Amino acid sequence: MFGMRARLALAEKGIDYEYKEENLGDKSPVLLEMNPVHKKIPVLIHNGKPVCESLIIVQYIDEVWKDNSPLLPSDPYQKAQARFWADFVDKKVYDAGKRLWTTKGDGLETAKKDFIEALKLLEAELEEKPYFGGENFGFVDVALVTFSSWFYTYETCGNFSVEEHCPKLMEWVKRCMEKESVSKSLADPKKICDFILFYKKKHGFE
Repeated sequence: MFGMRARLALAEKGIDYEYKEENLGDKSPVLLEMNPVHKKIPVLIHNGKPVCESLIIVQYIDEVWKDNSPLLPSDPYQKAQARFWADFVDKKVYDAGKRLWTTKGDGLETAKKDFIEALKLLEAELEEKPYFGGENFGFVDVALVTFSSWFYTYETCGNFSVEEHCPKLMEWVKRCMEKESVSKSLADPKKICDFILFYKKKHGFE
């Protein structure tokens, strides 16, 4: 989901780039050289220099190509709010989402509760706006919409419906998916789910 953010931001800006798939089970020398601290994806290499961590990459893209479809608002307070909610996604949504497919029993029920509560807070922040960025697709939209490709996995593992609990948020997802930059950047939800179910079985998370 994090790598999708970088691809989405570049697509939204209309920037051509070379994409390289990475085998995380056998990390390439390039990845280890370009991200020696975390040794994780995504990494954006621009003018031979690496930029790491997905939200930092998105901000970098927005600043370098600032004249094309700005993602962060120019107002300092609004910019701070956008960063706050993107950070909320990375902390609360990611944590609860991961627990949805790595726990069972009471832990799973707690994860489901935490996940739905996090989405409800985001739905309240969205209000009646088309996007989190207001009339325009923005930074928080990029941060959250990549998680929507995992919703099917979360729903399958947790036996619940995001749409049932957060209908306005799902309307937002559908609105985002109408954008070519989004639909072409996100992974297939079914493929993600199949992989996670295989992973759960292999590692005894069932």
